[in-house]
Amino acid sequence: MGLKCGIVGLPNVGKSTLFNALTESAQAQAANYPFCTIEPNLGQVPVPDERLEVLARVGKSKELIPTQLAFVDIAGLVRGASQGEGLGNKFLSHIREVDAILHVLRCFDHGDVIHVDGKVDPVRDAETVETELLLADLESLTKRRENMSKKVRGGDKDSIAINALVERLITRLEAGQPARGVDLSDDEKKMFRELQLLTSKPVLFACNVDEGSAATGNAYSQAVEVMAQKRGAGTVVISAAIESEVAQLPLEERTAFLKDLGLTETGLSRVVKRTYELLDLITYFTVGPKETHAWTIVRGTRAPQAAGVIHSDFEKGFIRSETIAYRDYVELNGEAGCREKGKMRMEGKDYVVADGDVVHFHFA
Repeated sequence: MGLKCGIVGLPNVGKSTLFNALTESAQAQAANYPFCTIEPNLGQVPVPDERLEVLARVGKSKELIPTQLAFVDIAGLVRGASQGEGLGNKFLSHIREVDAILHVLRCFDHGDVIHVDGKVDPVRDAETVETELLLADLESLTKRRENMSKKVRGGDKDSIAINALVERLITRLEAGQPARGVDLSDDEKKMFRELQLLTSKPVLFACNVDEGSAATGNAYSQAVEVMAQKRGAGTVVISAAIESEVAQLPLEERTAFLKDLGLTETGLSRVVKRTYELLDLITYFTVGPKETHAWTIVRGTRAPQAAGVIHSDFEKGFIRSETIAYRDYVELNGEAGCREKGKMRMEGKDYVVADGDVVHFHFA
């Protein structure tokens, strides 16, 4: 499955700088003024997973194909965006298209970098953006309620059910609570997804700190962590400045560079891991002499649906899967060793694919 993560935040918090670094490109123009990014820039990056290389080595694969994560650099929002201030309406529509939100917050002081509100306060900034998303959702739900009113009065069962959910959500939003986290019945979950609410998106707050705080964070990022815990959101500390430097280095020099700064992995790795946790995603693998391929699925996905991620025909004609746990595949030196030791399992349609599974699907 293709995962799309939208990078949002106020102007001049480091969104475009971070996007450029994460995608190792110069697609977004990073400039010290609001609205430097007019159209959303899209960058595909491979998801770091050390297991991929290990499996490829054991399986003697010629090629490694990681799963992909798409970053969308969405221009800065400002107060009044939900009412069309700045370039708000256009930007809000772009957020509806992403799976998760990477909300970049400025957590550093710098006299030469203008803050749109004149003072660094990441918690206030988070509230500003969240408020605009709340207001946009309220407007959307209010219009939907008005459009359904005639059918509701006429007794249409589907409209009555949707309207009941809409009323609950409006009450929640008016109380300043985002749509994510609302308790839903199984019947309501599909209706909820179809509403495409901005505040239903999982949020990861990226605390953009100065280089000296990249390993430990600072008072600003600590305040964000407290705020995020109350909201049920995730946080990650990252330095866009450091990531920009890392992006320019040869691969073999990056580990030593990060180690000197007290870091063990890149910001991309940390962002991906936290995003996967937010969306409850896992990875399974297919391994052969031609390629070792990583595939992303939602935790709890059964084998036929996991096969469908590769191709819809695999799901339609699913018969069974040959499945090996990652550790067994590595320790027993591949498929032959696992087969000999009885570690290759034949799984049917009800099997729930586990993180790290090495799978070969059989289909009609």
